[in-house]
Amino acid sequence: MTASGPTILWFRQDLRLADNPALAAAVARGHPVMPLYILDDETPGPWRPGAAARWWLHHSLAALAEDLAAKGAPLVLQRGPAQDVLDEVVRESGAAAVYWNRCYEPFAVDRDTALQRDLRARGLEAQSFNAGLLHEPGSLKSGAGGPYKVFTPFWKALQAAPAPPPPARAPERIAAGRAEGERLCDWALLPGKPDWAGGLRQAWTPGEAGGRARLAAFLEHGLTDYGEARDRPGRPGTSRLSPHLHWGELGPRQVWHAALGRAAGRAELALPFLRQLAWREFSAHLLYHWPDLPEQPWRAAFAAFPWRGDDKGFRAWCRGRTGFPLVDAGMRELWATGWMHNRARMVAASFLVKHLLVPWHKGEAWFWDTLVDADLANNAASWQWVAGCGADAAPYFRIFNPARQSEKFDPAGDYLRRWLPELARLPDDHLHRPWAAPAEVLAEAGVELGRTYPKPLLDHAAARDRALAAYQAFRAEGT
Repeated sequence: MTASGPTILWFRQDLRLADNPALAAAVARGHPVMPLYILDDETPGPWRPGAAARWWLHHSLAALAEDLAAKGAPLVLQRGPAQDVLDEVVRESGAAAVYWNRCYEPFAVDRDTALQRDLRARGLEAQSFNAGLLHEPGSLKSGAGGPYKVFTPFWKALQAAPAPPPPARAPERIAAGRAEGERLCDWALLPGKPDWAGGLRQAWTPGEAGGRARLAAFLEHGLTDYGEARDRPGRPGTSRLSPHLHWGELGPRQVWHAALGRAAGRAELALPFLRQLAWREFSAHLLYHWPDLPEQPWRAAFAAFPWRGDDKGFRAWCRGRTGFPLVDAGMRELWATGWMHNRARMVAASFLVKHLLVPWHKGEAWFWDTLVDADLANNAASWQWVAGCGADAAPYFRIFNPARQSEKFDPAGDYLRRWLPELARLPDDHLHRPWAAPAEVLAEAGVELGRTYPKPLLDHAAARDRALAAYQAFRAEGT
């Protein structure tokens, strides 16, 4: 027999009401529901939400609180170690059950396992659900019975697996429990002075409604030509759903079924986009099975790679002052909006680890602090992919030429001119390589290298040779 008493619904990275299985189960249990969010700044290591993510979290919680209030259940905010907070809330509320949706970061898995064991030992009902993935880690196995290490067979297995269940609607009404909480404004999640978040406010609408609107706009205008347009940073060709997915304002089941529904029976139209959703799944599976992915190279031999400590180069990279326009445009977009186009991410990351030979961990940490979509699995797996030390990684000797990349994917310079206004008057044939432009062209465009725009930190060809030499020396020492 189920014990009588309220149900604590513990929100984490599932900040939505629709297709929220823990919420649906809590309502179905038939007792008052106490929605709870815990700001746990005791997260081990460096993986607390960064500054941009905290900005997003503030606004997402504000939106969630408004949505819950409209259903009749106020959101309770508490701060502190999750175990201590839950103990206190259970004691004060007389709760008989605690429900939550699962997270897959290693520290979250360890914490939740211990919490569930403790709660059940005390006679409480403690249940967790899957709201964040199409298929949970362990459900897709290779022919050898283990986790996939290469994306393509993982993608094939995901397509062959049973379709994820259709998303459920939000409950019409939530019977509320009673509890006192803290005020969101007291958590200091937003920047003080200087207020650097103006670009974030202009670019994003956090919250479940913002996520739904973003998804609808993408499906209306971007799904059918996504395969080609997604590589063009100067065009609105990507979905920009990543922060909504990370914070759980949208669930992957919602996105999957909405994309297939929009394709109206022609699944091939949706596959390029769904394939990118599968990369998110693949990264989550990697982190679950290799929990040291954010700190250690997946290919263990790379622990001995001869990285350089180029602090000056790293600072220039962070500021978008390398002298390579595509790299600089991407880094300035990141600083302004908390997001960077995927093509620019790959080129900027490659520049850091291969041109500058700066360890991938430093780039991973910078992205963690500046991305509104900072996701531990995606961030770690993607940096290791670029660095050549991850699962299914790009080979180390694949070294992007930033100028060629922008010439190919931003030929008219729309992206470069948006984020590098000091180069806006350069003609297209010199915009991608301002260091090679004749003096009279630079003068006419108002560009003075070294003053209005930096000279390149290094020569691409020389940097490429240095990176390959470092790799060859590393390989030789490892054999």
